[in-house]
Amino acid sequence: MISESQFQAELQILIANAIREDVGDGDHSSLACIPSDAQGKAKLLVKDNGIIAGVALAKMVFEYVDTNLKIETFIEDGSQVKFGDVVFHVSGSSQSILKAERLVLNSMQRMSAIATKTNSYVQLLEGTNTKILDTRKTTPSFRVAEKWAVKIGGGENHRFALYDMIMLKDNHIDFAGGITLAIAKTKEYLKAQNRDLKIIVEARDLEEVKEIIATEGVYRILLDNFDYEMTKEAVKLIGDKCLTESSGNINEDTIRKYAECGVNYISSGALTHSIYNMDLSLKAF
Repeated sequence: MISESQFQAELQILIANAIREDVGDGDHSSLACIPSDAQGKAKLLVKDNGIIAGVALAKMVFEYVDTNLKIETFIEDGSQVKFGDVVFHVSGSSQSILKAERLVLNSMQRMSAIATKTNSYVQLLEGTNTKILDTRKTTPSFRVAEKWAVKIGGGENHRFALYDMIMLKDNHIDFAGGITLAIAKTKEYLKAQNRDLKIIVEARDLEEVKEIIATEGVYRILLDNFDYEMTKEAVKLIGDKCLTESSGNINEDTIRKYAECGVNYISSGALTHSIYNMDLSLKAF
């Protein structure tokens, strides 16, 4: 995964670009009717039930827009919330609060939905040794926040992007000329580039599992669209040679059964691409 400094840099890029996109050369609605010295106060109101996420990001947004804004927090990221809860108060320049409002709400509504869905999966896995992973099926330019939300919800992050882990999927394998050749070429590349990246290889059937474990140096095997019996057999074949991951159309009804097959991880794109935003609002008072 990326370092903490890279993570923070990505967040700053996200905020700067989002404010540029939303504000442009000025919030003319506020500039037109609100005095520049007007002071105000607003509360973040929850109108739904779930796990709140994005509080820390909201603070960063307010800080970016106006360092003089004050935030009083009542509920922290990762907490269970219900309709009517107030997460924080923000006070200071009325123009600044309005300039930051939409980015704060858009971010928190989506992050909270992701954290809530992730947490529901975590609860379904309770009592097993399996952890839930996200994927790269994220919103362009908002990935860092979405992956942060997965962590807040109790899940774990897969690779952040194409540059921080090797993942040889079906197309890589086919274009490279097969599993053994793809892995060999990858090891040669990493050595030549002096890079220390973990290698994950996708298997489409048990024969490919056998071929992968015959080659040393693979960190994790991705069991793609395996049924329960195939998954159990693959886990047995792999043993402690490397870690295992199940993926492919796994949902709330099947996730527990896959975990009980003994895999170390289950990855789900649905954590980030199939969610409905939590209903939140920022209300002046």
